[in-house]
Amino acid sequence: MTGFGQDTTGSGESAGPIGRDRGDEPVAGKFPRHRLTVVSGPSGVGKSSVVGEMRRREPDIYFSVSVTTRPPRPGEVDGEHYHFIDRATFDKMVANDELLEHAEFTGNCYGTPRAPVEQALRDGRPAILEIELQGARQVRVAMPEARLVMLMPPSWEELVGRLTGRGTEAEEAVKARLAEAERELAAAGEFDVRVVNADVRVAAGELLDLVIGTDVTT
Repeated sequence: MTGFGQDTTGSGESAGPIGRDRGDEPVAGKFPRHRLTVVSGPSGVGKSSVVGEMRRREPDIYFSVSVTTRPPRPGEVDGEHYHFIDRATFDKMVANDELLEHAEFTGNCYGTPRAPVEQALRDGRPAILEIELQGARQVRVAMPEARLVMLMPPSWEELVGRLTGRGTEAEEAVKARLAEAERELAAAGEFDVRVVNADVRVAAGELLDLVIGTDVTT
C-alpha cells in the first residue's frame, strides 16, 4: 500500500456528497461549527497522540470519554480516561439507546455515551470522538451528520515500521495488527476526509482547522 499522502484536508474534503457540510451554521458559543467529528485509523497511526495535541491546543472542544466494563489500569482516572461501569449498567445503556456505538473486545465492553455528545453540540461546542472502524461505522448510522476522518500513515512501510518497531509483541500479534490495519485502510473511502499523520503537530493543526474553521498553531 502506497500513496497515503494524497488525500488530506490540504486538498479538501474529497469523499464527494457524503462529505458535504451539514449543520455548520453559527450558534451561541465560542466556535463557529458544531458537529461531531469522528477520528479513526489503524493501530500505530498515532490517533491518541494527535487527539492529545488537539486537546492541548483547544481544551474547550468536547472530547468524548467512553464507558467500559473493564477494570481501571494503573494510572487511569475514572471520568478522564474512561467511565468505568459494571456490565449490568452497560447492558442497560445499550437497551435504552444511550450509546452512539458500542463493541466488545476480549470480554470487555466499550461504548460512547450519546447524551454528553448531544449536549455539547447543543451548547455550540464541536465534539471529537476517537474510535476504531467498527465504532465509526455505527456512528455514521446513529448520527449521519457526523464527519468521519480517517487518520492515515505517510506510507504502508512507515506504518509497518511503527508497529514492528515497538518490540513489545510477539510476531503473530504484530502480523494480526498489520492484517487489521490493512483492512481498516481499505475502508478509507467510507470516510469524509483523510488526514496524513507524518507529523503530530501538523496533523492536529489540520484537524483543528477542519473542526473549528481556524488555524490553531500555538
